[in-house]
Amino acid sequence: MTSQAQDQALWRLFREGEKKALGQLVERYYRALKHYGLKFMVDEAVVEDCIQELFLQLWENRLHINETESVKHYLIKALRHHILQYLRLQKRLPFEELDWDTSLMNELDSETLLIRQESLASMTQAIQAQLAALPVREREALYLRYYENLSIHEIAEVMHINRQSVSNFLQKALTKLRHRWLVPLSLLFCIIF
Repeated sequence: MTSQAQDQALWRLFREGEKKALGQLVERYYRALKHYGLKFMVDEAVVEDCIQELFLQLWENRLHINETESVKHYLIKALRHHILQYLRLQKRLPFEELDWDTSLMNELDSETLLIRQESLASMTQAIQAQLAALPVREREALYLRYYENLSIHEIAEVMHINRQSVSNFLQKALTKLRHRWLVPLSLLFCIIF
């Protein structure tokens, strides 16, 4: 059974009132959701609260929730909404001024980091600087496309923009990065995310 088929089965069971199915979805996606949430430059505790609130709200509304083609897409979109709602309530940042973290993932083991560090440290810093120079929405689109592997349609829904805008963000960002660096894009995203 594929991962997506497993997700669909768990989603169906959760909607039918199976608490264990929701627990398994939490286990499957908690880490990815937390990593995505931290990209919004909010406190880790806030991200954890938003994730907890998301899953609590899912459970409370399970009878009114529809089927979804991609559970991961649904959860990322919902978490983004919760974080933005939190920021609006705190009146910390207007929606358009969200910052986006471009630092390395903490999930890499120390041995891998040491091996990569010698040959890639200066390149990583330079690439991170180039990503930081990109507009926020372009950075978010890149993250969702190349780290979370979402489709253009799914990114459009998550970011509340049309598909053409997503394509434009991705094209502009990749063009800028290509002009500045002569490294394969697959290497670029392995280093950054």
